[in-house]
Amino acid sequence: MDTTGTVWPERQRFLKEQGVEVSPLDLNNKKTFGMNWKMTLKTILIQMHHKSETFEQLNKHLVLIIQKPLYEHMRRNFNFDGIEGVRLGDPVHIHVYNFEEGENKLNLSLHTRVSTDSAGIANCLGLNAEGKVELQDLIRMLEPKLVEGNRLKIGMTD
Repeated sequence: MDTTGTVWPERQRFLKEQGVEVSPLDLNNKKTFGMNWKMTLKTILIQMHHKSETFEQLNKHLVLIIQKPLYEHMRRNFNFDGIEGVRLGDPVHIHVYNFEEGENKLNLSLHTRVSTDSAGIANCLGLNAEGKVELQDLIRMLEPKLVEGNRLKIGMTD
């Protein structure tokens, strides 16, 4: 997974708690670390998008198994409109699990399942489902941005 920061200070604090001698400099280090949620999710969704097209052609299923907090973050930060329930014909399936502590043991339980196709994953990412853009369409989009103020000017000043 994609993290930011360094885990070294936390590692050293853990070792100290376990009775291992560590440098006091490491223990005083206040740097933190954590999940770069947005980058992790974007990377997962982009990989799912690329692979889903292949799985569609092969008539196979691609299953992403994730924990509930990651899925909830995914739904908040990306467009999951229209991705509800499971359709067996969909090539992309997402299985979401709860991982909770209870009665002195860890419990894993299925929270939800959803499915979609490559167009649904493209929609999540905000990609245009049609990758082919005609030259005239491109010119029509770019021409209004080619105003005098945006043009590069190279010249000599007196």
